[in-house]
Amino acid sequence: MRVLLVEDDRMIGQAVQTALRQDGYAVDWMRDAESADTALTTANFDLVLLDLGLPGRDGVSLLHAMRGRHDATPVLIVTARDEVHDRIGGLDAGADDYLVKPFDLDELGARMRALLRRSAGRGEAVFEHRGVRIDPATREVTRGGESITLSPREFAVLEALVLRPGAVLSRAQLEDRLYGWGESVESNAVEVYIHGLRRKLGHDFVQNVRGVGYFVPRDESQGTG
Repeated sequence: MRVLLVEDDRMIGQAVQTALRQDGYAVDWMRDAESADTALTTANFDLVLLDLGLPGRDGVSLLHAMRGRHDATPVLIVTARDEVHDRIGGLDAGADDYLVKPFDLDELGARMRALLRRSAGRGEAVFEHRGVRIDPATREVTRGGESITLSPREFAVLEALVLRPGAVLSRAQLEDRLYGWGESVESNAVEVYIHGLRRKLGHDFVQNVRGVGYFVPRDESQGTG
């Protein structure tokens, strides 16, 4: 999953970026609204973490711009502004959730997972697909009751595919969810992660359309939705 972090405080930004990357997120960190606005119009993100007290344009202005161009990317406001009218203003401007600083990183992660579930149209916190049980909170994966160890990026590829069963994602689309700007990308990285998933989950769990990309077949037992 690719996250845009909009935060001008260097200490907070570095701490959040490091923690999220350790959890397998691709994180792009912008320190002002103008840079963030440019990023949002040139790349696709699964979630935005937005501070309000930014230099120059504030976060609410950026949020209005996003919603004004019908950008429905989930937005979690993360700010020191704790007054009720600030919360109301942020939510009414189009934010999906609001978290006040200082915050616990575990709570931030839980709120992010809730927004990602909602944007994917899933209500359940733990889901099962074709016999594979996936818990995004603990990043635990089991099959037939047996625990399967995945690397953070293997899990990120699995999650991206399972959240959209039947949809074919190209290598570039998967790379977009795995790496932020400035991170080096090996030419065969996606293929390596797919190979790892097939070895651990079964060769037919992840399938490919030659020259197009990869997909996880729909779970027929759950219907087409």
